[in-house]
This record gives sequence, C-alpha cells and structure tokens, in this order.
Amino acid sequence: MSTPDATQMFSNPGDEAVIMAAWERFLSGGEAPHSVVRHLVDTSWHRCVERQVDPRLGHAPPPLDEHLLYSLQRNHRDLLEASAPVMAHARDFLAQTETVMALAEPAGTILNLEGDPAAIASAHGIQLLPGASWNEMICGTNAIGTAIEVGQPVQIHSAEHFCAGIKRWTCSANAIRDPRDGTIVGVIDVSGLSESYNRHSLALVVTAASRIESRLAARTMELRYLLLDRCMSRLARLASDGAVVFDHGGYPIKANENAEAAIAAVGGDFSLARPRRILALATDSPFAGAAPVDLPYWIQSDWIEPVVEDGRRIGSLLIVPFGPRRGVAGGVGSASRCGADRESAAGFERILGEAPALLEAIGKARQIARSRAPVVLLGETGVGKELFAKGIHHASPAKDGPFVALNCGGLSRELLASELFGYGDGAFTGARRGGALGKIEAANGGTLFLDEIGEMPVDLQPHFLRVLEQGEIYRLGETVPRSVTFRLIAATNRDLRTEVAEGRFRMDFFYRVAVTSIRIPPLRDRPSDIRRLTEYLVREFATEQGRAIPAMDDDVLAAFSAYSWPGNVRELHNVVESMLLTASAAVLTSDDLPPELRTNNASIRSTYDELPSCDERVTLEATEQGAIRNAIFVSHGNLTSAARHLGIAKSTLYQKLRKYGLDRTLVEVREQGC
Repeated sequence: MSTPDATQMFSNPGDEAVIMAAWERFLSGGEAPHSVVRHLVDTSWHRCVERQVDPRLGHAPPPLDEHLLYSLQRNHRDLLEASAPVMAHARDFLAQTETVMALAEPAGTILNLEGDPAAIASAHGIQLLPGASWNEMICGTNAIGTAIEVGQPVQIHSAEHFCAGIKRWTCSANAIRDPRDGTIVGVIDVSGLSESYNRHSLALVVTAASRIESRLAARTMELRYLLLDRCMSRLARLASDGAVVFDHGGYPIKANENAEAAIAAVGGDFSLARPRRILALATDSPFAGAAPVDLPYWIQSDWIEPVVEDGRRIGSLLIVPFGPRRGVAGGVGSASRCGADRESAAGFERILGEAPALLEAIGKARQIARSRAPVVLLGETGVGKELFAKGIHHASPAKDGPFVALNCGGLSRELLASELFGYGDGAFTGARRGGALGKIEAANGGTLFLDEIGEMPVDLQPHFLRVLEQGEIYRLGETVPRSVTFRLIAATNRDLRTEVAEGRFRMDFFYRVAVTSIRIPPLRDRPSDIRRLTEYLVREFATEQGRAIPAMDDDVLAAFSAYSWPGNVRELHNVVESMLLTASAAVLTSDDLPPELRTNNASIRSTYDELPSCDERVTLEATEQGAIRNAIFVSHGNLTSAARHLGIAKSTLYQKLRKYGLDRTLVEVREQGC
C-alpha cells in the first residue's frame, strides 16, 4: 500500500461549486480538471462510469433483512467485538456533533452505527444504516466504498460524491486490516451533513482503525494461545503423522516436525516460513459440525479435527497420515521396537558412517562437548543436526540435565517468544493459570537445542542475547527475573555470515551464538556410507513390518550411489521405507525405485554391470572401484568434486585411479562430456 499524498488526502469545502460544475461536465462526456478535482475523486468517478453506477441515485439500496444482517454480524463477530469500545466511545464523543460513526464489513455493508441521534435520523434518509451496502460499485464515490477500493484513508466531501442524492453529505473513512496478513477486514467511517465538515475527521478514523486493529491483534493472540493449549496434548501423541494447527481465520500457526514431509507426500506444499491461508478452514461462526468445503485437493475432510471452545470453533487441527517416523539422521538409526534401547545409547554411537568428513565432524563434536561453549551445527536439511546435538549433550558436563529442542522456524514471532520465554499468570486472556514454563527454563541445568536459529526474528534476537549474557530471563508479562544456566546448541542450514551482512541476523548475536561451529557433511559427500545406511534401514523397516529382510539388487545400490540425495539421510530413510511398504518380492529391484532414482539408475547400469563378483558377493575392491567410477560419472570427470563425494583427498583418488587402472574411465567420461 502506497503512502497517499497529503495534499490529496483532504477535501476543500471552498471548491464545492467548481467541483459540482466539473461533475456536471464529466457526466456530459467531458473531463474533470485535475487542478480542481483530486486524483482520488477523479479516478473514482471513472470507475463509477465504467461500472454504470446511476449518478441520479438518491440513497443506498434497502438494508438486509434482520435475519440476514444478524448472520452477517455473526460472521464478523471478531470485528464487532474489537470495535465495540470504539463504537461505544463514539456514542458519547459524537453526540451534539451532527455526525455518526459507521462500521462496515469488507464488502461495504454497514454492521453498526453510533453517534449523534439527530445525525442518525438524517442518515436513515440515505439508507446509511446497518444492513445497507455502501460499496462504490453500488453507491458511487463515497468514503466507505472508495476506502475499500484504494486501501487508504479517504475523505469525500459534498460535491465529490458521484451520486446526486449523497452530495449533501461529508464523510471520512479508513480501512481496518487483518493483523495476520494485512487484508482488509472492515472499514470505519465518520459521516455527517456537509455543514459538519471537519478536516480532523480523517485523523479520527485513522486513529479508530488503529485501535481496532490493535484489539484484533490481541484477540487473535488470545485465541491462538487458547487453541494451542487445547492442541498441545494431541500433538504430543502424534508420533508419526504430520500435524498443523490452523487458527479460526485459516492461518497455520504451528506444525510438528513431520508436517512438511507428510504434506509433500500427498502432493501438497506447506511451510510455516511461507504460511498460506486455507480459506476453507476459516470460520467465525459457531461450530455446526459440518465438514469444510472447497478444500485444497491434497486435504481430505476426515483429516480435519475442529477445535471448539464454548460452542465456538476457534481453529482446526489438520492431521496428515504419514509412515512411521524414526530418527535416522546424519547416518543414524533409531528404530521401532528397539527405540527405547537406542535412546539409551543416545550419544555419538548412534551415528552410522565411516566417511572421513563425517568422522572429522564427530571428532570435533566430541572435543567441543567437554566445554559449555555455545556451538552452531551447520548443514543441509536432513543431515542429522539434532542427532549431533544429542551426542554433544550426552558427552557434556550437562548430560544429567534435560535436553530441550525447539525449531525456531516452526512458529510465528509471537508464539516463538512465548515458547522460548514462557509467560506469567494472567499475561493474556486465556493464559494458563500460574503461567507456563518456556523452553529456556525447561533446559535449565541441561542443553537447549535451537534448530533453524537463522529463522529467529531480528527483533527477538537481542532478548535472547540478554539471556545468554546475563543468565536470567523474564517470562512474558512478568517483571521478576529468573536465573537459568544451560548449554546452547544451535543449528542452521543458512549462511549466517551472509544473513548478518544482509541485516537479517544481528552481528552481536552471531558472535555470541557461534563461538564454534561444526559442519555436518551432506550424504552426497559420503557415498561410501550409503550401502551401510541402506542395509541398516532395510533391516529395521523389515523387522518393524514383520517381514523377512529382503535382499537388494545391485542396480538399487548403483542408483543410490549415483543419486545426489538433496534431502540427505532423511530422504534415504523415506525412500527405503517407501520401497519396503510397496515391494512384495524377496528382492528389492530397480522396479521398486521411486521415479527420480529410476532415471539415474538407467544411466549408470552399465557401470555396475562391469563389476566382478566372487561367490555371488561383490568384493571390497570391486565395490571401491564402482564407487570411484560413479563419483567420476556424477562429477562429470571433475576429480576435485569426485574426491569430495568420496570423502577422500584428491591425492588419494589419484593413487586409486592408478591402482585400479581407472584412468581410462576418466578419459571416457570427459570425452563423452557426461
């Protein structure tokens, strides 16, 4: 929304006669002189002509029937409740001023009217009353309808109105915007007969709209906290499915860790970093038990659980069925029936892999674990940052304390603040009695793991920095500090230095959080670990599903080795699980591969056909040769990139090329321009 020119914002009663003449000339087919008629009014008049508004109109159409008006008011209950103090004040403030204040919904239908009794009586003559529509395409140029059109404060005086019967009036209006996304949810207007013109009425509606928006924001947060309070126990019981909490406006406010993957699996697209409203889940009416209509194609109506409080639907819980989820991260396994046993071995022993880059990261993590210094784990999504964090925790002096994790990218700014700091008793309407413990306090004496710390809003960072520097927090709504001691481990897939340079991450916060860092290699840089990880996952999933452990065709391993794994070990986890769920034979073959891997498999099949076998088992040297060939193929003959994929030094790769006589393979790849 652009900022209006101040000289164009206000009407000039002294120009009334020339504006009236300009209007008559305009209706005769001429052009209104821009030196007299404001651009705002001129463009509105043109819209009225295009929409064939009758300039002879003397009033708005008749208002809605009483039951239809009641239904409309009920649908905009939040707006009416937020504006109630403003409208009540107008009843007294506007008395004896010959003006009225009107509240309209986004289409321009008036919901409430208060003000001077004499002015209200006059307003009835032009149908300026609840239930009547003052949309610009119906009533022509007027403050309510034109404010909706332009989304800015509007003052329309006397002759500036398009319709003849309204030219005895003066009015000022401003749009009321939703605090969640800035869309127009209503209009506040002050109107009176022309003699009541006051330049300051525009400032009055701007202030009134701001007050209503502030109350809407507070009410939204109250309902969201209440909604989360009702949903948290339900979310905690969802071990494998994806879940998203939507507020009563259809806006997503919280998602569990499986949500994005589960929604992607059914063809949807979801991210709290880019929250999208689902209008079909919006409701301001009392809960009637009906399933939402016009849902996105990827949502089934039986996945939606309405959340009801005092007979009113305050939000929805969307539960997207997903396969059983286990922690396989950074080359990790925690499984099924052995879950409790594996959790007891929660240190670095859970990390599977022998690639030099991975072992180097583990070694550095073991060394860092002995101190209490903050550490940042760097790596792409799915590499296992949380598993590394747990390994550091269990090898640290704080191992007997709690390990508390929070994803900074999974919450809005307000909810992230309450999740981190907690809140005091009575901090807001609907707050839990006695307040609530925040994640910082919950981690006292242990470790706080903040994933996606690069998503933390800039204005929240200094508050958390103060906690790190002073060792005390203030719960929201409290003035008494609480002492805390914890080890901070943060994780991100962003380049924080770039974020600092571009102003999205505070420099002082960066240097306090990133005392040291560990880079966790992506799976594509650890091709030698893929076989071991795959075999482990196959065993675990087969055991969980109660079926015999299937063998794997060489083509499957070849495809796995050649694939780039953009989703890293998490993606490998999903692919293996999907294959076991759909395959029925005793051997996993290329026919069981998902499409994106099947394409890669066809291009490298010939490479694996050349591998020698021994007693129906590929020898270690042959496997190494195949891995080198595939790395050369994937890297298009670039040995630096191939060495990085293999997790070995470039000099070591040269030695192995000579040892296995693979120089010719390199030449062929480069000649083919693969």
